[in-house]
Amino acid sequence: MVTVTAQMVKELRERTDAGMMDCKAALGETQGDMEAAVDLLRKKGLAKAAKKAGRIAAEGLIGLALAPNKGALVEVNSETDFVARNDLFQGLVRMIADVALSHGTDNEAILKAHVGTQTVAEAITTSIAKIGENITLRRAATLSVGKGVIGSYLHNSVSEGLGKIGVIVALESTGDADALKQFGKMVAMHIAAAAPQALDQASLDPETVRREKEILAEKFKQQGKPANVIEKIVDSGIKTFYKEVCLLEQQYIHEPDKNVAQAVKEAEAKVGAPIKLTGYVRFKIGEGIDRPTTDFAAEVAATVGQS
Repeated sequence: MVTVTAQMVKELRERTDAGMMDCKAALGETQGDMEAAVDLLRKKGLAKAAKKAGRIAAEGLIGLALAPNKGALVEVNSETDFVARNDLFQGLVRMIADVALSHGTDNEAILKAHVGTQTVAEAITTSIAKIGENITLRRAATLSVGKGVIGSYLHNSVSEGLGKIGVIVALESTGDADALKQFGKMVAMHIAAAAPQALDQASLDPETVRREKEILAEKFKQQGKPANVIEKIVDSGIKTFYKEVCLLEQQYIHEPDKNVAQAVKEAEAKVGAPIKLTGYVRFKIGEGIDRPTTDFAAEVAATVGQS
């Protein structure tokens, strides 16, 4: 039995950029044969994956998976938008969305889930090696209803179940399922465009409201308004803020003369039963990820200087 030393692991890591534990396991499996270990890591798609894992992935796709009364969204990131058109990457995102639908929203649980003979984490590592870019599962979300439908919409769709902005919305109702599903899609389209921060006032983060009131008050304090006037202005301003960020109070994009709550009320006549919006999820690819700014001209100049 060959003893795998730290120096052997270090050498294999330097040659393959694979993870330490992967290198140790490969050396153990090949009885310390360095060349065989390199080949083994390459066959498993682990060689050089670790090096790519350090690069920022802010592009990619939103994946959507639906089942009766349930829906899931995942965001899977890549380094470039070009990869979003890669069949292998698209298949990976669909697979991860399906896993999220059945395993829930915890990233670790999704990564550990088995699909065929490998885990999702292993499938991602293999895809990194084949595609040549860092790939990460950033987040996942699910919604379900007892009776009703999950409305959905994908903006900038590149293929079935894949796009750049994904929305699912839960509509509880005992009404006509087809009519409800169509209305659910319309609401999901509205959410994609209007990007609400919360379903209603009650579900809006209190800190967000406090900060908005503080900003409004300070603005008019600087203008020299008296305290009693500022209080009235802030009350009016916060009502306008609710109309901008709360889904049910937003101006409905399909019929701007009414808000979403009114549109829901009117849709009840078409589906033949009350409708209650109980939640929504909106994912936009790369949202909130810090992307490094690059000076392309400077990069070219630097490259020329080195030649």
